[in-house]
Amino acid sequence: MVWHQWTPSREAAIGESGLPVVLLHGGSGSWTHWVRNIDALLSAGREVWAADLPGFGDSAPPASGGDADAMIEPLADGLRAMLGPAGRCDLVGFSFGGMTAGMLLAAHPPLARQLVLVGAPAMGVVPERQFELKAWRHLPDPMAQDAVHRYNLAALMLRDPALIDGLALHLHKANLARDRMPRRRLAHTDILARSLPAVRCPVHAIYGAHDALYKAWISQLEAAYAAVTPDFRGLALIPDAGHWVQFERPAVFDAALLAALAGVAGPR
Repeated sequence: MVWHQWTPSREAAIGESGLPVVLLHGGSGSWTHWVRNIDALLSAGREVWAADLPGFGDSAPPASGGDADAMIEPLADGLRAMLGPAGRCDLVGFSFGGMTAGMLLAAHPPLARQLVLVGAPAMGVVPERQFELKAWRHLPDPMAQDAVHRYNLAALMLRDPALIDGLALHLHKANLARDRMPRRRLAHTDILARSLPAVRCPVHAIYGAHDALYKAWISQLEAAYAAVTPDFRGLALIPDAGHWVQFERPAVFDAALLAALAGVAGPR
């Protein structure tokens, strides 16, 4: 696994908690899903570790398996190697990475002091898939591929179409080119809801109010979390944002994330 690390300046580090914030990205992604949020964490005095999950970005695929369950032990081994035998972190997971984080802490509870789930799927509240993506790998024309990438970003990731071209499209294409885990299925189950009862630490949730994974069903999320999470601290819904909420509304998201990490319930 490849990990990316940032350390705050000496001035910003005054009063820091001492625990690193570990960021897990979404499916078909890399650490760059967090590219607009790292500075805010550093300014708050937090050390940041952002993973490229196994099979994504610059990390090798897992030894066996092709879904989130194949990542649990490599993640646990990597975190223990960096944190030390008794070390802990504040764990933040986006989308597929949030589902993976919940499964990780269900299997290895001592690794985290708290968990923040961002746009996580697999909570069992959506009766059917809320979006469909278009295939692009068979297209020989790069311009035709870009048209599909724009469509898919609008269908799943971003509510504001003005944000699609530029950095978002560039990161999306670069991440897709390095995705060696294309046949993931667990995100369409209720695996996160089934994992959370074994998570012992406080759990916060942050979602875009217009997350394409949930759409009208997002109103059921808070009750779904509260029903299965022993120490659920609340759901923050970020207005005017879709699934990739931390990219689309970085300032509002960063405030909600820092409030969660400080143990303060975010805005509803």
